[in-house]
Amino acid sequence: MTRHETPRHPPPTGNGTAAGGYDGDRAPDELSLVLAQALVSAVESSGGYAGGVYLRSGTPGLLRLAVLAGLPGPLFRPWWRMHVNRPFPVSEAYRSGRPVLLGDAEEAMRRFPQLMAGLPFPFGSLWVPITGPRGSLGVLAVLRASTPGKSVAPADGDRLHRLGHRLGDALTDLERRGIGCVWDTEPVPVQLPAATAPPVRAGRFDWDLHSGRVTADDDLCGILGFAPDAFPGTVDALAERLVPEDVYGLWALARQTVESAEPVVRRMRLRGPDGRSHLLELSGRWTHPHGDASSSHLTGFLVDLGAGPVVPEAADRLPRGILSLDRLGRITYANGLAEELLGHSRAELIGHVVWRALPWFGHEAYEDHYRAALIADEPVHFLAQRPPSRWLSVSLYPGHDGVSVVLQATDQPAYTPGSVTAPGLGIGSTADRSSALYRPVALAIALTEAVTARQVSAVVTEELLPAFGGRQLAIYLLNERHLHLAWETGFPKGFLDRFDGVGLDVSIPGVETLTTGRPIFFESMQRLAEAYPGIPIDADVGARAFLPLIASGRPVGSCILGFDRPRGFSPEERTVLTALAGLIAQALQRAQRYDSEAALARGLQDALLPHRLPEVDGVDTLGRYLSGTQGMDVGGDWYDVIETGRELALVIGDVQGHGVAAAATMGQLRSAVRAFALNNYDPQEVISGTNRLLIDLDPGQFASCCYIALDPATGVARAVRAGHPQPVLRRPDGRTEVLDLPGGIVLGIDGHAAYPVTEMRLDPGAMLALFTDGLIERPGTDIDEGIERLRAGIEHIGALSLAETADRVIGEARAATDRPDDIALLLAARWAETPTARKPRAERTFGPDLWRTFRGPGPGHSAAPDPAP
Repeated sequence: MTRHETPRHPPPTGNGTAAGGYDGDRAPDELSLVLAQALVSAVESSGGYAGGVYLRSGTPGLLRLAVLAGLPGPLFRPWWRMHVNRPFPVSEAYRSGRPVLLGDAEEAMRRFPQLMAGLPFPFGSLWVPITGPRGSLGVLAVLRASTPGKSVAPADGDRLHRLGHRLGDALTDLERRGIGCVWDTEPVPVQLPAATAPPVRAGRFDWDLHSGRVTADDDLCGILGFAPDAFPGTVDALAERLVPEDVYGLWALARQTVESAEPVVRRMRLRGPDGRSHLLELSGRWTHPHGDASSSHLTGFLVDLGAGPVVPEAADRLPRGILSLDRLGRITYANGLAEELLGHSRAELIGHVVWRALPWFGHEAYEDHYRAALIADEPVHFLAQRPPSRWLSVSLYPGHDGVSVVLQATDQPAYTPGSVTAPGLGIGSTADRSSALYRPVALAIALTEAVTARQVSAVVTEELLPAFGGRQLAIYLLNERHLHLAWETGFPKGFLDRFDGVGLDVSIPGVETLTTGRPIFFESMQRLAEAYPGIPIDADVGARAFLPLIASGRPVGSCILGFDRPRGFSPEERTVLTALAGLIAQALQRAQRYDSEAALARGLQDALLPHRLPEVDGVDTLGRYLSGTQGMDVGGDWYDVIETGRELALVIGDVQGHGVAAAATMGQLRSAVRAFALNNYDPQEVISGTNRLLIDLDPGQFASCCYIALDPATGVARAVRAGHPQPVLRRPDGRTEVLDLPGGIVLGIDGHAAYPVTEMRLDPGAMLALFTDGLIERPGTDIDEGIERLRAGIEHIGALSLAETADRVIGEARAATDRPDDIALLLAARWAETPTARKPRAERTFGPDLWRTFRGPGPGHSAAPDPAP
């Protein structure tokens, strides 16, 4: 995350801390403070117990969790990153710009099954977009108790939506001041304020043992419920609040004070008017003020502890271990038996995060139980093993301010496979099995969203590795009896290169697992080296799992999972991993078909789009095409420039859909428009004829189109628009506007549709920009905002060549990793000079004061589509 500090703090160095916004040695940065304040307000006003803020990251299409309140960040690492096109509520709120309100688990499962597969607990959640002038900046999320059968109250949604707008305004203000509002590091943890409780107070009194008079200060009177001037001034006012046994103790202490020259100190309990117990500290001494030998006083302090912490002496008497944790997992209290059961002193426990103080408690299954307690807000009970062989019964009791953990020694359960008798090395106990059930479901749902082989591999990395504690992943795909490396992460750079392209006759585990169809597991690299002598081994000592990727009996490849330490694999874990390998194989097989069809579609579209635009005196033109990154990667966007005699036809269009069918329809329409134009049809006849042809070719298909016939000599242009976005015109003086051309409906709907012609004039030095909607559409924003953003951008670009202008216009889109639609751009500009006075084509630029024409598609500058990044 880019750091910007408030003026009173020096700017930090480096990239911040692991927390993302606070390192303990300096004040949090301004962005973190704004986000934390807004999140705390949102959680408290919505009756929630936790929440988070997602912001845009430096990677287009990727949101990152910037602030997390009321939950421990490490336990929710899989949800730190979220792509805007994934089927999650945070993504939908960001894309649509509308709140997503989920009252209970049933509604969430119906709408977002992948969310509930990963967090299968009963809870409600509210997700609202953080909106600014240019669309969604992020998402504000609140988790709260489930309300089965009851929808979220509209007032709750409206209140949170207003907070989202307010936070959007605050972030917009930060951006105006030069503070970047993107997030690229770990989330900042925020502890929610404790529930409202009576304040801690202390009052003082003095009892003159000879006169019997008691004086009390205002604080003591307030604790006892007296007005200062209404305090009786007698010891009975105190004694009546003591239990009978303590009353005798009070008088005994008074007598001891009178009779002894030594100071006397005692502690008692006194009930307040609301029944709560208060601490009474008493001290007495025989005194001689001003030489008076008959004076003795008993003084005391009455302490109101408010809500009151855990009373140590009470907890220490319980036959169970007691831990108190805050919502972020930090241990705030441990009783004596907890020390014994956990094998650590209180000094080693208190103040530390439980997973650091007790590493074995970070077992995947135990973490999942802790997630369940925090999110479902219900008690959770399970068995856990403390190394090396002590078993504990663990109960978690969540509350607004933290979690109480109750521990009790128990016998070893009947089902204890080796992977669980050494915690952290597998999933195998009864409790472990239930927590692991949703892993295949989560991966299966995620794989349905992946289309290409690269997307499948990315999903496996995001879902499979965290589920089993893996650190390394490699996927090999089979092609002509050789395995080729398709994806790797976590391995030393270049280590796997030696295995790329190996044949099926090579004796290595990645080949054997595929040829035999059996998974192979090694608990350590030493075991792997013993089984395959001479095989290259990296420096890691961890375990390895080799999984065959077989779909419908057909070999697809092999998958390697690597772990950074030795570990065992329980029978359940082996079964789950083998089943997941089958799901991965099916997804990869489907992706290979998609990749083949996408390659065919790309080749078809590349052949149909113009590779070079005509060069005509008086006008320069330039085209750009950028494919989408989702689905088939190829759509039906096209552009063309056609010489029709005296005129030059500028054409841009967009066919519905993606893939081979869209590309084929695009080719037919481009051919139809070209044929009508070359036969000198009027612009209205060109569009009407193309409309009827599309209806005859494919009644279920439709397309938008904009056709402009331009006379290069006079600048007179006749424009027809069929459901297409309005062009943008930059005038010679630099002023830029969105044209308002009347038009008809999209092509392919009505064979009798009318398409009016608009006549206008393109002045010397002016530029027209025609484009498809992929350039202007953004998640959560209106298309008119996108057009205005494009207009302002073109006006701001200044005196640049056509090529540089096009690069600037589509530069942001080219950098995006998730483009849901294709982009086509066609620029056309009239010369402001006579042909004899023109500069070389490569030098032509334009500006508000002097027009020197545009650079056209000369050598080295083809109008062919841009390659996909």
